[in-house]
Amino acid sequence: MMKLAVALMIAASVLVSYTTHIVLASDEANGIIHVAGKVLCQDCSQGWNEWIHGSDPIKGSKVSLTCLDRRSRVIYYTSDTTDETGQFDLTVKRYLYGKKLDTKLCSARLVSSPDYACNILTDFGRGRSGLKLTNPTSIYRDVVKFVLQPFYFTTPMCDKPDTNSDSDDDAEQSHY
Repeated sequence: MMKLAVALMIAASVLVSYTTHIVLASDEANGIIHVAGKVLCQDCSQGWNEWIHGSDPIKGSKVSLTCLDRRSRVIYYTSDTTDETGQFDLTVKRYLYGKKLDTKLCSARLVSSPDYACNILTDFGRGRSGLKLTNPTSIYRDVVKFVLQPFYFTTPMCDKPDTNSDSDDDAEQSHY
């Protein structure tokens, strides 16, 4: 009788363990990754405090998320347009093509601004070069969320011109 009770307890624990594993696997398979943030306009003609803290949100800006595989091939791309408060929220499934997405190989970046007065990409907040997803802001059940620092556009007046290295080389050569 005692052996039967022990055998039933073992069978029950294996069954509970197995069904728990199935539930956890289905939660992970349905997991979602959110990448959220804000797009703002910085005006360099303002004073320092206004330039940093007085930025205006840009409605209709486009932000993208690109995820690569271990061989640096694009496996996922999506984009979102900001709302009237400049907010965006990109979503991607945690599992793509049967494999778990490595978020460290994903980056978010600015794409475009509809505001002709504020449409120059800046790298303030890494919006132009792209911001890698390193540490999630929150993880709750099957949802992972990354809240990024703001991305910024600026006005054409604030655009920093590219320096031409060829003309600098010519100037150095003519000096000698």
